Order: sequence, then structure tokens, then C-alpha cells
Amino acid sequence: MKRVLLLVSAVALVAGMTSCKPKQSAYRAAYERAKQQEVAQSATSQDEVMPVATEATRSERVQAAQGEDANKLRTFSVVIGSFQNITNAKSLKERMVAQGYHAFLAQNEKGMYRVILSSFDNKADAVKSRDAIRSLFSDAWILERAF
Repeated sequence: MKRVLLLVSAVALVAGMTSCKPKQSAYRAAYERAKQQEVAQSATSQDEVMPVATEATRSERVQAAQGEDANKLRTFSVVIGSFQNITNAKSLKERMVAQGYHAFLAQNEKGMYRVILSSFDNKADAVKSRDAIRSLFSDAWILERAF
């Protein structure tokens, strides 16, 4: 009787251990779902930030922010930061000025503050400047001033 009980217990234990074992396909399915969600989130966040393309520009109605020299703002500007909070924009501007750049602030119609590192009358010069600035700010982009 003890042998039968021991044998039944051993079979139940082996059956219990193998049936609770997670399957590799379950891990793979969970991994694929997580990867798809990650890709979707990164695509969304890239769309929100700013698509970076070689010749892409964004056109907005902007004006020099209060206290800034309006003569610095030209048709094509290289933007290194965009902020809703003016304190954050001023902080970045001040850091750039401390490093020797001629940064200034502009504001669009929606109230976003753009930190501009350089501004030009033609697009080719703006592209050259943006490409040089990308060593410091990989997400620098060109803003075309709409009138």
C-alpha cells in the first residue's frame, strides 16, 4: 500500500511540475506584443517631437519673444529647443549664450517658445548651420518663418 501511495504521489508530482511549466510560445507572444507596443510608442513620440529629415523645415508664424531683439529673427532659423514654459526656454538660452552662441527666443501663435541658435535669410545657410549644430543637439531643426 505504501508503494502504491508513493508511486501515485511521484506521478502526481511529476505531472504537476510539467503542467505548470511555462511554454516558450507564451514568452514569445508576450515579447512580440511588448515590442509592437514599444515601436508604436516610439513612432508616436517621434511624431510629437519633430521628424528629422535632411531638408525638412517646419513653417510657423513666430515673433521674437518679449525682451528679445526682433532683428535677429530671419526667414529660416535653427531651433534647438521648444518649451511651453518660458523659464525652461530662458535657461537653455542662457546656457548657450554662456558657451558663446548668439541664442535668442521666439514665440509661435500657440505660445510655444523656440530657442533659436542661428537665423538666416536663405535655407542653404540654415541647413549648413543646422548640420554643424547637430554635433551638440542631434534633434536641431529648421523653422521657416511664415508671415
